[in-house]
Amino acid sequence: MRKASFIAIGLVVLLIGTAHAHFGMILPSDDVVSQSEGREVTLRLMFLHPFEVQLMQMERPRAFGVLVNGKKTDLLDRLKKEPLKGYTTWKAIYRLKHPGDHIFYLEPSPYWEPAEETFIIHYTKVIVNAFGLERGWDEEVGLPVEIVPLTRPYGLWAGNVFQGIVKVNGRPLPFAEVEVEYYNEHHGVKAPEPAFVTQVIKADSNGVFTYAMPRAGWWGFAALVKAPYTLKRDGKSYPVELGGVLWVRTREMR
Repeated sequence: MRKASFIAIGLVVLLIGTAHAHFGMILPSDDVVSQSEGREVTLRLMFLHPFEVQLMQMERPRAFGVLVNGKKTDLLDRLKKEPLKGYTTWKAIYRLKHPGDHIFYLEPSPYWEPAEETFIIHYTKVIVNAFGLERGWDEEVGLPVEIVPLTRPYGLWAGNVFQGIVKVNGRPLPFAEVEVEYYNEHHGVKAPEPAFVTQVIKADSNGVFTYAMPRAGWWGFAALVKAPYTLKRDGKSYPVELGGVLWVRTREMR
């Protein structure tokens, strides 16, 4: 792990090696729901290495909800534990009631990573558009670390450019490092070298990053910072990695 540098907003930019990058994930059954489709959306909550599709144990989240038309709704009581490949994941079914953009968000319980001697907390989002009203996708949930989309995060073709702004405590984070991974389930993409698994980009002085997604599927963007606090394990204090994660889907143009 390379040295971290302090920033005025009280967090530290975390520059870590990209091997086996961790991502929180909210995977909806659909990201654009029309009037003619069913109103129920199934949401799978996971913690994993997306490209390798390697799951990790996920304890019950601390928070799970949806932001619609400026109003937050707590969905934590709808979560059901769902074992998958020997690991714990979670699932919820949500019935869409209103047109507009639905921002689903997650705060997980801290995950202990023994290889890095670090706790990991990834604040994760995904946006689902309902019934054609394209409004609300750029609203902020107010998470400690958050990626706010500057590109509409749905209705995207493979090859489209995506832009977002990294914010920490509501303020842009200059030169934030953002990891990008492709969710490789069912696709079988082979990485010629380990460096191809996790893409790494840096935001500009305004916290804005840009990435062109070359393939259809789900893409995860994770902005990582080191928390200004520690958590204890077996009587010893350890650092905490905070992540702001956003998932975006692309489709092939046919």
